[in-house]
Amino acid sequence: GDWDFWAGRKDRRLWVTVYPIVMITFPAAVQAVLWERLRLPWGATVCVLGILFGEWVNRYFNFWMWTYFPINFVFPTAAVHMAIFLDVVLMLSGSFLFTAVIGGLGWGLLMYPGNWPIIAPLHVPVEYNGMLMSIADIQGYHYVRTGTPEYIWMVETR
Repeated sequence: GDWDFWAGRKDRRLWVTVYPIVMITFPAAVQAVLWERLRLPWGATVCVLGILFGEWVNRYFNFWMWTYFPINFVFPTAAVHMAIFLDVVLMLSGSFLFTAVIGGLGWGLLMYPGNWPIIAPLHVPVEYNGMLMSIADIQGYHYVRTGTPEYIWMVETR
């Protein structure tokens, strides 16, 4: 969704609630299979690294090579730190239940602070044509996203 693609939409709303819930399913499944069959405690990290590689290939070829959309506006969400936490919880506890409760909670709670250093420069307030906007708002204003209802997206007033 928009919370993972567009830099202008990586904000305090849906991004911190929907994305971690959707994103944990595949790494948790790979982690469970690798732990159950081989006792390898790095399934979630390997899975997230594979997903991240695929996302970068997708963003480069589809956004930059095909449409010339600036690649720094569509960077993927950093999730490697969350996967490492999930793997460490499983390795230390050895319990799927403990990993689901504590690791899943840590996965969700690490989402926003782990990505904030990447997002913070986009929320710097600037004056643009007499209006106070953030850099992310200006990006959304100049690079209209026409494939979704985002083309009618209005700049949020603060």
